[in-house]
Amino acid sequence: MNNTTLAKREALHDWLMSDRPLSRRQAALGRAYNACRTFSRNRLAMLGLLIVVALVPVALFADLLAPYSAYTGDLRTTRLLPPSWVHWLGTDDQGRDILSRLIQGSRITLFVVVLVAVLAAPIGLVVGTVAGYAGGIVDAALMRITDIFLAFPRLILALAFVAALGPGIENAVIAIAITSWPPYARLARAETLTIRQTDYIAAVQLLGASPWRIVLRHIMPLCVSSVIVRVTLDMAGIILTAAGLGFLGLGAQPPMPEWGAMIANGRLYVLDQWWVAAAPGAAIFIVSLAFNLLGDGLRDALDPKAAK
Repeated sequence: MNNTTLAKREALHDWLMSDRPLSRRQAALGRAYNACRTFSRNRLAMLGLLIVVALVPVALFADLLAPYSAYTGDLRTTRLLPPSWVHWLGTDDQGRDILSRLIQGSRITLFVVVLVAVLAAPIGLVVGTVAGYAGGIVDAALMRITDIFLAFPRLILALAFVAALGPGIENAVIAIAITSWPPYARLARAETLTIRQTDYIAAVQLLGASPWRIVLRHIMPLCVSSVIVRVTLDMAGIILTAAGLGFLGLGAQPPMPEWGAMIANGRLYVLDQWWVAAAPGAAIFIVSLAFNLLGDGLRDALDPKAAK
């Protein structure tokens, strides 16, 4: 039985790693299998993936995992208590359990990361591929708009948009998304300039495909992997920008347990009650590092040139 199973695995491995795939499905599965093998050999990337994957159930089941309420505390008995077996990460100036607030705050972090990726990446992908394929005036106009956004530091530009829209987590997400798409547009344009010169695109043009069909069906799918890698690497910057807005009071508003706002609240006690600011700071550091490690692993797995 073991020999039969081993033989089947070897046959499947040979089929997936074939240099001459017999169908598009076999070729796609082979690329995915090779990417997974490359990624799994990177231990740091696997560590980053483990932390990111662990963040999801923590955010989804925060109400069940949090040992105490993240919004209420007892000022008489639990104010600014150091870490202990009762409160593992201590309590803040309102007597609230810091671990419970960190767990609840993971929801906000995941909310910001997912929404910014969903909003910013498609905008950058569309702008970059259209500019790269159209060329001429369209390319010049779209890239000059992109250059205007790139001319300002992301946090400063996000501050300007939040100041105009008003403080709040939803407006912070919109501001971060507006300031995050230009690098994706630049990357997609560079990929498109290379792809549009290939024989594959020339053959599609000879078949009579419209420019929009070529961009949407044949160019964008080839740019997606590079954009995904860039989005993953930018997650740390997105988290830090959201934390910066929260620290300045322009992101999530009290009493929401946003990690940046928690650091702002703890800066008044950083010398004596260091744990109030250190715990959310450590959470931001660990999650940002995890996304960076994950992005490095995805870059090596999805980009053959980087792997070499």
